[in-house]
Amino acid sequence: MSQVRIGILIGSTRPGRNGDKVAKWVLDHAVERDDADFELVDLADFSLPHLDEAVPASRGQYANEHTRAWADKIDSFDGFVFVTPEYNHSTSGALKNAIDFIYGEWNNKAAALVSYGVHGGLRAAEHLRLVLGELQIADVRQQVSFSLVTDFEDYTVFAPKGGQEAQLTTQLDQLVSWAGALQGVREQKLAAAA
Repeated sequence: MSQVRIGILIGSTRPGRNGDKVAKWVLDHAVERDDADFELVDLADFSLPHLDEAVPASRGQYANEHTRAWADKIDSFDGFVFVTPEYNHSTSGALKNAIDFIYGEWNNKAAALVSYGVHGGLRAAEHLRLVLGELQIADVRQQVSFSLVTDFEDYTVFAPKGGQEAQLTTQLDQLVSWAGALQGVREQKLAAAA
């Protein structure tokens, strides 16, 4: 099996967003590890329009170049850290849209959730867990969350009050382990299909 690759997805494209700061914090801690390769993935870099594929994603017949580029990026990872804001008790529309663009590239991979919002983004993370299950993504138990009230100054300057580092370590331990195990599941499926 190859070295585990984990994508840290910034789940917001909103101007003035906080997600890029939270994702960078995750990356800064993750790169200290030697059991996986970590890469920041910014949804804003892919400029995905509102879902514009005529054929359902489960068929894997992507007509648009932006969809194929997104599919190639997601396919290159064994697992993901979804950094999600909470908007109206759910994840962002941009993240849900990006998830819905593709299907098979998500299957049999692992995910961890890092959320932020007034109440730590907990409802967004729980909603996202339901979506990930449908995509055959195994999400780990440990969650990391940040409150806009206590972990940000003036709701914009990221200044975590502490404790989340230990949660992130546990989360990444779980994520890397599951992502490695699921490499074998994907390899078995490929062998069976050949």
